[in-house]
Amino acid sequence: MAGLLSRAITILKTKFSKALDRAEDPGETLDYSYEKQLELLQNVKRGVADVATAKQRLKLQTAQLEQNLVKLDTQARQALAQGREDLARLALERKSGVQQQLQSLDTQLEGLEGQQAKLVSNERQLAAKIEGFRTQKETIKAQYSAAEATVRISEAATGIGREMSDTGLALRRAKEKTEEMTARAAAMDELVQSGALEDLTSTDTQLDRELAQLSSQTQVEQELAQLKAEVGAGEPRKELEEKSEL
Repeated sequence: MAGLLSRAITILKTKFSKALDRAEDPGETLDYSYEKQLELLQNVKRGVADVATAKQRLKLQTAQLEQNLVKLDTQARQALAQGREDLARLALERKSGVQQQLQSLDTQLEGLEGQQAKLVSNERQLAAKIEGFRTQKETIKAQYSAAEATVRISEAATGIGREMSDTGLALRRAKEKTEEMTARAAAMDELVQSGALEDLTSTDTQLDRELAQLSSQTQVEQELAQLKAEVGAGEPRKELEEKSEL
């Protein structure tokens, strides 16, 4: 039972694979792959745009912190000039914190710039590969179309194609039907002529046909008797003529 089930599964897989092979269009497959690559390229471009946007935000934050740095430095100087060393120290502490933030932002900017440069390079390489794939795709599609056309023409010329096979089968069936109908017509005509079948198109009845046949036989017998009489009367005359000549 397990062996039969395994064999059935194998047969189904084989038929399914053949059906997929017939349904698969290389042109459609290549176009689908090309579309997927374009989607990937668009994702890379969006990544580049996102990195550029994030870098601009960091630059704006850096500009604001630099302004705060100048402001705090000014406030520290003013407080110290007014004898408020405590305020000057507080301003300088805040200034130190701002400087640390600026260093952190600078590090982040350097990382984003490196990431952006890498993404831009990858985008260019991917765009070049996709363009090369597009060229190959169109070439392969053209070659496949040409090969497919050649196969169809060859199948049509040799009659091995599915359509031509169906046409040939229809032609043979038509010939067989014609020969069968011709033989049937000849047989029916022979049966009608022999009287085995009644001719429905004739107005004569069976009695009329039997009387006509009897009349024909009687006429034949009369003509035969007359012919015998003529032949019998001619023989003595021919013998007399031969004797007189001697």
